[in-house]
Amino acid sequence: MPTLLIVDDEQNIRGSLKGALGREGYQVEVADSVASARALLREAFDIVLLDVWLPGENGMELLAEIRATAPDTTVIMMSGHATIDAAVQATRLGAFDFLEKPVALERLLVLLHNAATTLSLQAENRRLQEPWAVPLVGRSAAMQRLIQQIALAGPSPARVLIRGEHGTGKELVARALHTSSPRRAMPFVAVNCSAIPEELFESELFGHERGAFTGATQARRGRFEEAQGGTLMLDEVGDLSARAQTKLLRVLQENELTRVGGSRAITVDVRVVAATNRDLRGAGGSGFREDLYFRLAVIPIDVPPLRDRVEDVPLLVGHFVARLALGSGRRPQAFTEGALDVLRRHPFPGNVRELRNLVERLVIMNPATKIGAEQAQAVLSGAGPAAPAQGAKLVDAVHRFERAQIEAALAAEGGHMTRAAARLGLERSHLYKKMKQLGLNTEG
Repeated sequence: MPTLLIVDDEQNIRGSLKGALGREGYQVEVADSVASARALLREAFDIVLLDVWLPGENGMELLAEIRATAPDTTVIMMSGHATIDAAVQATRLGAFDFLEKPVALERLLVLLHNAATTLSLQAENRRLQEPWAVPLVGRSAAMQRLIQQIALAGPSPARVLIRGEHGTGKELVARALHTSSPRRAMPFVAVNCSAIPEELFESELFGHERGAFTGATQARRGRFEEAQGGTLMLDEVGDLSARAQTKLLRVLQENELTRVGGSRAITVDVRVVAATNRDLRGAGGSGFREDLYFRLAVIPIDVPPLRDRVEDVPLLVGHFVARLALGSGRRPQAFTEGALDVLRRHPFPGNVRELRNLVERLVIMNPATKIGAEQAQAVLSGAGPAAPAQGAKLVDAVHRFERAQIEAALAAEGGHMTRAAARLGLERSHLYKKMKQLGLNTEG
């Protein structure tokens, strides 16, 4: 059953709802304020039942934060002073539904059932999509400031300029802004400006008409039109040429564009979120138009490098390990405190992306149930497994390594498959399938 958090300042409501929903099989926690709810929300909940009027900060503020930091959490708002305006505001901020108190249990159970069905569909969609498209992870002061900025900026229509080093997660921030905005149901389109040749910039962003140039055999919509009604992320916007900057500025000023080879003005309703790893107003941004900068940087948001939030390293490691285990069918491996200390001391010039790749390498190449300081240090120092021979495929190297580890575990356990599976940190059925895949004998 889904996990549920009830946030209400009235003790009798918290108690009665917890008892009733607990009897229905839900795992229920309760909080009496926004502050206590935040503390509990450090752990993930599937559904939050949230009162609008709370002492101190109100529930709407917490709703915006949840949508920014945990977009897959379903929030149902409730109020004893329900108004149409409050319901509309809650819906715009991303609430699943709005209940009037006193809450009718039958109505609530129907809503929870529908929310659970939606959660199941969302989980399946995530499984079929990019495995690293995940929410922001971190409890450090730097991350809490970032999350608060997203919660405030997300619901507004203002353009945002996200600044940060390579690998800090600027696209995740852009997606969080989109998810916490009224445009969340519309497309999110990301464009890497540094990867677009200058001669194709206009066609890529604004589209073209049939016959506009050699090879244009049919009309094509650009990225602005693809993002109509939603959010367009312009990643590494500082790499745009002077000519491209001029074209972009005009579209931002007029909210309309003309396809290459066309004559018809097309109105666009798109929120632009830009990102850069450069200081566009300093020496590193030499050549970037000041007027375009001010158009893009209505709200500037800085993403902290990993070295400024090393206390988040254990959380990130656990997050990546869990994602890898989910995709491979293996039990999640544990990193010892020594291994985590090694990782905390590393400067990580590649930031979170470098940490993610390192964790993936350690998990794949070390099938033991625990990963210690020695393995982590070996990978960081480049003393990991020997490089494969020229022309060798990575998949073949991984299969050879897996075969050797399985054979060694079976030998150590006298051929007993259940004990060998436990030694490797696998379920017996998964070990059996893996042996069949690798062509190993499963008899005996």
